[in-house]
Amino acid sequence: MDEGIVNNTTTRHKFSFKNKIKRALWGVVYIFLFKPFKLRVFKKWRVFILRLFGAQISWNAMVNSSVKIWAPWNLKMGAYSCLGPKVDCYNQGMIKIGSDVTISQKTYLCASSHDFTSLNHELFLAPIIIEDKVWVAADAFIGPGVTIKQGSVIGARSAVFKNVEEWTVIGGNPAKFIKKRELK
Repeated sequence: MDEGIVNNTTTRHKFSFKNKIKRALWGVVYIFLFKPFKLRVFKKWRVFILRLFGAQISWNAMVNSSVKIWAPWNLKMGAYSCLGPKVDCYNQGMIKIGSDVTISQKTYLCASSHDFTSLNHELFLAPIIIEDKVWVAADAFIGPGVTIKQGSVIGARSAVFKNVEEWTVIGGNPAKFIKKRELK
């Protein structure tokens, strides 16, 4: 797998020529066949386009036309999940989104970074895993290697750099535990 993901662990990476060609082709298709189809009636069309480029995405998923997706082949998305307006899915590494998940507007999902302990600042990829029934509120940042467990809520404008336990509410920068989530 030339995208650099091995068993959901962090890996150092350089992108292959094949990857660069796929990215260029995706860029053209994104501009002309994905982004212009803004109306909600085109949601299945957007899913179709993403699937053509290797995304493993449910037909019931909702991906807004203003979403930026770096590499559809590094995206998995379950049923009834939503990427809201202007979400930036910077998925050089894998991003897995479960079912019944809402990623609110302007959220930034970043599955890669650079090794600041190295003089060369090599790129590394680390998957983001968002389990079922999670809500990521507006303008949050989810960093590389983060797992957000089932039923959690990430507060608006939070910056998440560590794993989040199930059925908790977190918020802030850096995000911290606020309370357990209780359903009525």
